[in-house]
Amino acid sequence: MEGQVATDSASKLADLLKESRCSVALTGAGISVPSGIPDFRTPGEGLWEKVDPMEVAHIDAFRSDPARFWSFYRPRFQSLGEVEPNAAHEALAELERQGLLEGVITQNVDMLHVKAGSERVIEVHGSIRSCSCPQCGGSFATAEVEALVGDEGVPECPTCVAVVKPDVVLFGEMLPVDAMAEAEALASRADLMLCIGSSLEVYPVAGLPSVTLGRGGRLAIVTQGPTPYDRDAAVRMDGDVVADLEEVLAAI
Repeated sequence: MEGQVATDSASKLADLLKESRCSVALTGAGISVPSGIPDFRTPGEGLWEKVDPMEVAHIDAFRSDPARFWSFYRPRFQSLGEVEPNAAHEALAELERQGLLEGVITQNVDMLHVKAGSERVIEVHGSIRSCSCPQCGGSFATAEVEALVGDEGVPECPTCVAVVKPDVVLFGEMLPVDAMAEAEALASRADLMLCIGSSLEVYPVAGLPSVTLGRGGRLAIVTQGPTPYDRDAAVRMDGDVVADLEEVLAAI
């Protein structure tokens, strides 16, 4: 019975994608879990169960104790750089190639949508692509940052010797203005938003589905665990994200 329900939901979502003039995906950590990246809040598995984010992932932590900050982020960035996209990322890239998806708004910093071939990716939490010097504005590809690490275990700008910061949004920081403006504009035009692998609880990104609903659009939610928008969803799938999106793709 459950398999039939999933198949029916996949077929309905496939039909909505074909009918929609503008569809957009909004993705969270759950889409990258099958690639081996742990999410942040799953009980017993989430990253923040092992470390206090306020101590290592807050802008104040970066400023007050950069050595501790980078001792957390260096191995994380190195491991993320080796991760490959999974079939869920590839399914969204294929939907874009078929003209059924206008773009992907992602809360993830792992660059896996780009690696999978998605062309329009709005990274509202930044990405591991680069790091910047907060003092002089110098920019460095993340692959170059390891060479900047000094005796204290932190990367230093070769121009002004300030501590380099990853271009990801930390707790206590505002989201990138341009990225959020583009995300809001896309959400306001969309008549279908696919919310994938996100609990839809972290604002301001969690407000984007409301933007689409407010203009008369519909939501399709593909994620495990409850979200605040479940009752508003035209389609709700809560199985394995890879299997669910592959079934949607097969139904088109």
